[in-house]
Amino acid sequence: MRAEDEVDRIVADWARERPDLDVGPLEVLSRVTRLSRHLDLARRSAFAAHDLELWEFDVLAALRRAGSPYELSPGRLVDRNLVTSGTMTNRVDRLATRHLVQRRPDPADRRGVLVRLTSAGRRAVDAALEDLLAREHQLLQALDDPERTELAGLLRVLLAQFDQR
Repeated sequence: MRAEDEVDRIVADWARERPDLDVGPLEVLSRVTRLSRHLDLARRSAFAAHDLELWEFDVLAALRRAGSPYELSPGRLVDRNLVTSGTMTNRVDRLATRHLVQRRPDPADRRGVLVRLTSAGRRAVDAALEDLLAREHQLLQALDDPERTELAGLLRVLLAQFDQR
């Protein structure tokens, strides 16, 4: 039997105070919220260790995941980062100032540009990713491999309703 956690206490309190309500969703979603806070702290710490902000990692990671030559149009970056085009322009400007990305003309569209990851940007995002994954492994250490697989599958089912494209 697993030890009681803070969510168990919260759920019991609400069940006592509002027995007319089904507080069952709190059993799952309050834990997801608390885990999200721990993940956010781990991410921020991992990225700060590499002099990156969360948003900087997200942009650099989108470029890195694109594969060689590690470049995307600003529009594709907007889609992958779920921000406005104005926000992305500002982000690319700031990353370019730090020499983590560079802009270059799009050979397929004379009016367009491509944002390319520099070698410094690639080193930064790769190092931050390694650090992040080490921290995420620590967050999941209480679960064995089959439990991780089961949890990933259950979360996939929950998130599918929001990730419809």
